Amino acid sequence: MNNDTIKQYFLITLIIALAIVIGTQLFEFFPGLLGAVTLYILLRQYYFKLTVIKTWRKGWAAAVFILGGLVVFVLPWVGLANLLIPKFVEYFDNVDQLTNVLTTTLNKARSVAPWLNLDKEQINNLVQKATSAIPIVLGATANMLTNAVIAFFILYFMLVDGRKMELTLHKYIPLKDNSIDNLWEATRVMVVSNAIGIPVLAICQAVVAIAGYWIFGIESYVLWGVITGLFSIVPVVGTAVVWVPICVYLLAIGKTGECFGLVAYSLLITGTVDNILRFTILRKLGDVHPIITALGIIVGIPLFGFMGFIFGPLLLSYLLLLIKIYRVEFSTKQE
Repeated sequence: MNNDTIKQYFLITLIIALAIVIGTQLFEFFPGLLGAVTLYILLRQYYFKLTVIKTWRKGWAAAVFILGGLVVFVLPWVGLANLLIPKFVEYFDNVDQLTNVLTTTLNKARSVAPWLNLDKEQINNLVQKATSAIPIVLGATANMLTNAVIAFFILYFMLVDGRKMELTLHKYIPLKDNSIDNLWEATRVMVVSNAIGIPVLAICQAVVAIAGYWIFGIESYVLWGVITGLFSIVPVVGTAVVWVPICVYLLAIGKTGECFGLVAYSLLITGTVDNILRFTILRKLGDVHPIITALGIIVGIPLFGFMGFIFGPLLLSYLLLLIKIYRVEFSTKQE
């Protein structure tokens, strides 16, 4: 091994070591970077139209897009937090009432499903765990706001120096032009599909659920409808996480007609809306296989938090795409 090779390996090792150290310290804010990348992919073509065709100044155009992004992406989440957090605090402040509701509901459910044999002590433990989760939720909300600030800060410079950044990436990615184009297209499709498709699905599910809860006399129907919309993005179980316990509660307090009515509404109306959206709007945004989305979300949420809904499926798509690119780049047998 000659001196140049030793120097090369030493430099690569040093680069990797520094990247690990820096990445470990900044990983908490990594969702902010991912958020900036998402917004850049969504906004870049409109930004280039303003700055290249309309000849807007880059700084002013970036400021306009950041202001618009704050209104469209941040204010709804702030409003949602203001709606949900006080309600949850109100529910969990009255521990005795919550325990009584759970006890009554489980006693009624036990007559239908005998295997539900939770005792009072186990119910109290569940309530205590749920109550202790409130500070975690508040901390996560503060962390999300911090990452939002980081995302828009980085986005400004990504927009202003977008062309230079893309040329630099194109220069240093050691792949053929066709493979780089495939990577970009996969990234764009996945980001657009999830960044636009997931909120559209959640909003529509929330509206339909709010209407159903109002029809069948659920208290705080707006709150539970919004929660149902949020859970629509959870793989496999989806909105059933919310409406099934509500139906069990209705059955427990003797509202049998409302219970079965809400079950039918949730299965036929809410479920139908979900299927219609997935096979129309979401497919037009990006024809991503549901298995990739579901598995990607399971992988992405522990890694990236909320941004895992977008970048988890993207990681899985990258894995499949990189295997394909490897065959094209290095296989002696070209297809």
